[in-house]
Amino acid sequence: MTPPLPQHADAVSLGPARDLLWSAVHQGDERRAADVVLDALESSADPETVLLDLIAPVQTRVGTEWAANRLTVAQEHTATAIHERVIAVLAHHPDRRREAPTGPRVTVACVDGEWHALPARLLAEVLRLRGWRVDFLGAHVPTPHLIAHLHQTGPRAVALSSSIPTHLPTAHMAITACQAAGVPVIAGGAAFGPDGRYARVLGADGWAPDARGAAAVLERGLDRPGPPAVHRTVDRLPHLADQEYTIVAGTTHQLVKQTLADLEERFEPLRGYTERQRRHTAEDLAHIVEYLATSLYVADDELFTRFVLWTADILTARRVPARSLDPALDLLARQLKDFPRACRTLARAREALGDRTPLPTIPGPGKPA
Repeated sequence: MTPPLPQHADAVSLGPARDLLWSAVHQGDERRAADVVLDALESSADPETVLLDLIAPVQTRVGTEWAANRLTVAQEHTATAIHERVIAVLAHHPDRRREAPTGPRVTVACVDGEWHALPARLLAEVLRLRGWRVDFLGAHVPTPHLIAHLHQTGPRAVALSSSIPTHLPTAHMAITACQAAGVPVIAGGAAFGPDGRYARVLGADGWAPDARGAAAVLERGLDRPGPPAVHRTVDRLPHLADQEYTIVAGTTHQLVKQTLADLEERFEPLRGYTERQRRHTAEDLAHIVEYLATSLYVADDELFTRFVLWTADILTARRVPARSLDPALDLLARQLKDFPRACRTLARAREALGDRTPLPTIPGPGKPA
């Protein structure tokens, strides 16, 4: 779960504005949302405070309400789109126009496959407010295109954002490639763990839990990487030598297909599922295998356990029997009986499921904040 954003003194007075902004985005009213943000700006709050203590907490609430099944996917997308447009209104407000930034250059981008761009956008705007020259590349930036951009622009640093942990192997490739190009990397977003543990595992030069923290790290400065050394991924992550990640990630389709077939025998309600329900079950199983593979990549059982418990709460909120998770994990373990790390990870998740107490609100492992 993403840590709460630290609040400045001005943020205390934004409580009523947060309620008004939530009401506006909840109802899909973009004009009213913009009015709330501009009114907050006029009431002496500085733009950075409006971005991080008004817009960001409301976006966090959007993710939480979606997870609790109180917002549809369409409503969640609408609210996020409104926030993106309101940020643009704030950035280009006539009263806030300044001289062109003359500070250091920085690239802000989401890793390949990451579509949750709002956290990165918030960081880009905060850095612009602080005088940085920002190249904001947005969502889903393929690593080769990111590296080409670095060669063309020569930034002081790259800020890489990812909200979904299953993108960590891709993030690792991006971090390594940026460093090989001589540019240090600060990582951010829920994907890198509640304390940045996966940023450290993957060798990022810095990490921060939020935009203010990231700006502070960048202002202190990151050391540029030295000449690229010849090394393999397994040199930094020696556990990958056992090939468990590679095999599990490469056989996801077969694992899902076999588990779904076996689950029909073990979990009687599945036999009465509609085609749509079966499709959703297959999608859930695919996510489970993807998170299992990611857990094997970073050698952290807790990553997988957190996802399984979150999935159980999501299913419960949608009135889907979460008890189907335990036999599904057992069936996966039977298929992976020759993979000791995978079996241990699955066993620990099953144990946590047995001790699970449903949460009153559901934190997402990868929702934007």
